[in-house]
Amino acid sequence: MRIRDIEIREDLWETLTHAEKPILLYGMGNGADKILAVCEARGIPVADTFASDGFVRGHSFHGKTVLSYSAAKEKYKDFIVLLSFASSLPDVLETIHRVAAEQELYAPDVPVFGETLFDRPFFEAHKKELEETEAMLADECSRETLTNIVRYKLTGKIEFLDACESNETEAFHSLLHAEAINHYTDLGAYNGDTVRKLLPLSPALKHVTAMEPDRRNFRKLSEYAETVRERVAIEAHNVGAWSEKDTLFFDASGNRNAGILTGGTAKKITEVPVDTVDNILDGRATDFIKYDVEGSEKEALLGSQKTIEAHKPSLLVSLYHRSEDLFTLPKLVKGMMPSYELHLRKLPYIPAWDLNLYAIERKKDV
Repeated sequence: MRIRDIEIREDLWETLTHAEKPILLYGMGNGADKILAVCEARGIPVADTFASDGFVRGHSFHGKTVLSYSAAKEKYKDFIVLLSFASSLPDVLETIHRVAAEQELYAPDVPVFGETLFDRPFFEAHKKELEETEAMLADECSRETLTNIVRYKLTGKIEFLDACESNETEAFHSLLHAEAINHYTDLGAYNGDTVRKLLPLSPALKHVTAMEPDRRNFRKLSEYAETVRERVAIEAHNVGAWSEKDTLFFDASGNRNAGILTGGTAKKITEVPVDTVDNILDGRATDFIKYDVEGSEKEALLGSQKTIEAHKPSLLVSLYHRSEDLFTLPKLVKGMMPSYELHLRKLPYIPAWDLNLYAIERKKDV
């Protein structure tokens, strides 16, 4: 199936407006807040919220007591489940699939950043641009991944996510040629988690330039850098990656999704310096740049244009933070470097997080 073949009469939200079964949220927190807000705006009644057995300890959510899954089954018997949290942990994914085998489960797609939903009107308005993305992709696996991701976003059905799972280590080897990486530039370095993954795969890795704006994450990154300094030199910068040198507002929550605020709200806000990759590297060559900058991928790419043009590093760009990322970011990368091959892969995650665009200059044989 191709993007052009996708025809949809109703998206998930439209289907839920006339659902006959009671609708329950599975999980609490930011994702549940977003899903509940969409339901309220569209007149979709939510009967209750539940959590996995063993995780309920008198919690309340939006003024109602959170049920255990067992209590929810006893109270409602047969109901619709809206998964309202994200996970890549194998045991959690197994639990989600177990619930899906017992109830009618959907994992609504709500953007990590921004307010734009990937619903039926959005798809119809941007179908041509998605077809253009599809045409840019270099292999069949990438095209199938794109189709499955779009079908998931429109329906909330996790079977489409299951159909396009890929292996991260395989991508590091076959797409990024990790064994040949000498200098890695890590944007959104968090606590050094990607460096940890790369080190056993990249014997040639000697230098890492890392940018991480969150103070707590940066402290953990710096502590990790000390533990591996005899193996690799990690040059850590407590700044965000952006299109110019500036000071911006930042969600200082200290978690994986802490990011620069270009709209929306956050509970913990602070000012942080931002800078460009071009300024930080100052002409130095790099083999690989990872862009996982929580909705600021466009700006970070623009801020590394000189580096990309001069050295043609392999790129890994997150495509899951904003609804429009699926077509705006591949187009931007291809426009900056037309010779790049583009590949799309998705790691095991529910919802459609860890969806990555790999951009590779194939003339660089290794």
